[in-house]
Amino acid sequence: MKPDEGGKFGFNVKGGADQSLPVLVSRVAPNTPADRCYPRLNEGDQVLLINGRDVSAMTHEQVVNFIRASRECHSGELVLTVKQNVYLVEEQEEPAFQYVPETSVGGGVLSSGSAGGEVAPLHESMLLLGEGLEAGSLVAQFEQLYRRKPGLTVTEARRQENEKKNRYRDISPYDSTRVVLTQAPSGDYINASYVNMEVQGSGIVNRYIACQGPLAGTCADFWHMVWEQQSTLIVMLTTVVEQGRVKCHRYWPRHYETVDFGILQVTCLKEEETPGFAYREFTLINTETQEERHISHMQYLAWPDHGVPDDSTEFLKFVKRVRKARDGMVEPTIVHCSAGIGRTGVLILMETAQCLIEANEPVYPLDVVRAMRDQRAMMIQTASQFRFVCEAIQRVYTEGVVKPLAEYQQR
Repeated sequence: MKPDEGGKFGFNVKGGADQSLPVLVSRVAPNTPADRCYPRLNEGDQVLLINGRDVSAMTHEQVVNFIRASRECHSGELVLTVKQNVYLVEEQEEPAFQYVPETSVGGGVLSSGSAGGEVAPLHESMLLLGEGLEAGSLVAQFEQLYRRKPGLTVTEARRQENEKKNRYRDISPYDSTRVVLTQAPSGDYINASYVNMEVQGSGIVNRYIACQGPLAGTCADFWHMVWEQQSTLIVMLTTVVEQGRVKCHRYWPRHYETVDFGILQVTCLKEEETPGFAYREFTLINTETQEERHISHMQYLAWPDHGVPDDSTEFLKFVKRVRKARDGMVEPTIVHCSAGIGRTGVLILMETAQCLIEANEPVYPLDVVRAMRDQRAMMIQTASQFRFVCEAIQRVYTEGVVKPLAEYQQR
């Protein structure tokens, strides 16, 4: 990569020999040389060589100075050799949380049968979440989570015939949780993963398929997945083009139009759009059997790629509409952004947290992220996305937007 006009590459590193830590990319700013290079530099990548020189014995300051010095070399180029998406730390069992307030908590929710002044587990978890956000420790712990589950393979995604079906080279479904197509014309592979989120204490399992935004060549595969999984709701968390770059192929027809995808025929019956939200209704017909299904399509338009909305109000309205549409649904909801990991993970974490609150169960966002990443790598892509969703969880609880349901309040 070459620096921008201001002489910056657009990424930060952490670690070094003086810290007894590997040199890791800690942040990649959007729309910078590090963001635009191919393959894209990602948070969590381990830097092995800088312009051919081994960094394993360099201190943090030496690494930073060496990166800066590359601007002055003849070519002006910075060449990094990286190990992508390194597993950062060994997964450790977290100790049981025990919140001991410095003073008695006014208005605390009491557990049934608890002694006066005891804090119920849900309220306790929210106190911890608020403290963790304020101190910065929650986001710091998030940055130490593994991005990929150790030991899980991505063999199918790396097959030569499947590589062209991946929007991003470094974002692949695990073999163990990938969606396997049975009738698609181009084979059984699609960049999509089953993500099942169990809501403790309620018996609820929210079923999702997290997937990348379709490419021009994978639209038929996408609609075959919708058909085979009997899904009736698609949640889209990206626009087609962002900052001049295609993030998702337009895989649906325009209002009142019909498009054929092999044996499947899609017709757009309804389209409503506001500045931040679009709602569409499709019919999906199998032309071989004449079976017809109704599909709802909900698109959130006000989310910057790699960033977060300035305010959670519109996002929470969108989540409310999604939850209403999902009510009573047993088939998986298909959720995608561009890569199917960042904004997709935020939505799934937000809905899971709201379900936990309704079940009067504690909410530990880091545990939810682990559960997601055990099923699809890199879910929730950036620290800013994690902070945003944690602040939104705190908001719906403190403002009483979501409350424990009556049948769980006495537990």
